[in-house]
Amino acid sequence: MVDFQSRETRRDDEPDEEPADDADGEPAKDEAHGDEHEHADDHDHHHHDVDRVGLAILTVSTSRSLDDDPAGDAIAEAFEADGHEVVTRELVRDSYDRVQSGIDNLASRDDVDVVVTTGGTGVTPDDVTVDAAEPLFNKELPGFGELFRRRSYEEIGEKVVATRATAGVTDGVLVFCLPGSENAARLGSEQVVVPEIGHLVGLASRDR
Repeated sequence: MVDFQSRETRRDDEPDEEPADDADGEPAKDEAHGDEHEHADDHDHHHHDVDRVGLAILTVSTSRSLDDDPAGDAIAEAFEADGHEVVTRELVRDSYDRVQSGIDNLASRDDVDVVVTTGGTGVTPDDVTVDAAEPLFNKELPGFGELFRRRSYEEIGEKVVATRATAGVTDGVLVFCLPGSENAARLGSEQVVVPEIGHLVGLASRDR
């Protein structure tokens, strides 16, 4: 530490030296402790992360079949590429009761950690996926829809206002409702869901 006082003007009870400061003016020892604290917090935050999750895909459509389901294929590919397992794939028509029962049944399976639906998130009268899913949520995840629409805006612009993509947790199982187009399903899976899925499943399933 630079001494701006002469020995003649310094008080006798002042120490000759002080601990060296870092560039921000904080003692080096405290800074080191701060780094250790940050690493500990980060470790604790991800302590419950899951490496491999069980996925159920529910396609909602009156015109598609499981043999002709590019959106469902895109979701499956995104999860499998990250080392996760597609436990089952099902298809139901655009019916409030069928969609709600489909999500509820899949979420009740012991081998399913995540349910991803595709289709029925728009604004036409038969787009009922979101309406059917939300009553099942114990907790909503509004950040999912916000981020998905932000990413989608880069591709489709203002048309993004027509999607009601949403997500939530039902009895410890995560549910994501994606649009029915292949591009939207791929974007939502690869850029929004999969990067955080191990962390989210670990948190949501702690009390299961």
